[in-house]
Amino acid sequence: MDTALGKRFTRLWQEYFPGAELPITFEITDEERGIERAPAPGGWRCVVCDLARVRKGRSLVFGEGSLSCSGAKYYMGYTEERAPDFRFFLSYGKAGSVPGERYKKTPEIVDDFLRQGTFLPARGRHYLFRRWDSLTPDDNPDVVIFFARAEVIAGLFTLANYDRADPHGVICPFGSGCSAIIHHPLHESVAERPRAVLGMFDPSARPCVPVDMLTMAIPMRIFGPMIDSMEESFLVTGTWEKVKKKIGMSMHRNDE
Repeated sequence: MDTALGKRFTRLWQEYFPGAELPITFEITDEERGIERAPAPGGWRCVVCDLARVRKGRSLVFGEGSLSCSGAKYYMGYTEERAPDFRFFLSYGKAGSVPGERYKKTPEIVDDFLRQGTFLPARGRHYLFRRWDSLTPDDNPDVVIFFARAEVIAGLFTLANYDRADPHGVICPFGSGCSAIIHHPLHESVAERPRAVLGMFDPSARPCVPVDMLTMAIPMRIFGPMIDSMEESFLVTGTWEKVKKKIGMSMHRNDE
């Protein structure tokens, strides 16, 4: 990645979002580049929980063997197979065999929901996750992911819509936590008009993130232009100065 772009964003981020957490990134690649591989979980584990280490600055490579959740294996492109009786799992369950998450009213609705999905294969490849300040000239991130509270999300949301006439520069599709930060933004990265993805509304993933924190996942294709817009946008106004004070207040809240 262009190191000048990386340093420029870090400077602007500190200026307009003081104290806010830097984003993490991922790239789908054939190379591991000497980065530590995320180990295979001992039992079921949500990949969103594992990304807490990346948010703290530890670069990790994920492959199919790093995942235990069948949803993550699907949304990260390693298998098209769903767990047995998934239609019951996502709805009201099956007595004596399948507990139901009750995220959809009926199995039939789940069936319709699944038919609308599009699988993005990544078999044999790796996901290289780095925090923004760990990126090197050899990296070429596909997606930038912010973990943030409402004031920061508001700034990113507005910036993602800054150069668009339509009101849909950000989407918020239903899905798992990993689909919101990996699958859907990857879809957007190859779309004619890419959009950012607001997420982390999945109750199953919520234990993996701090209180009040959501995500904004942005294809790199539109993140560069967003950086270019920062110094001419609403971020230079008195309105944003007031929000910056609230960002500082938010940084002192308990994250448990």
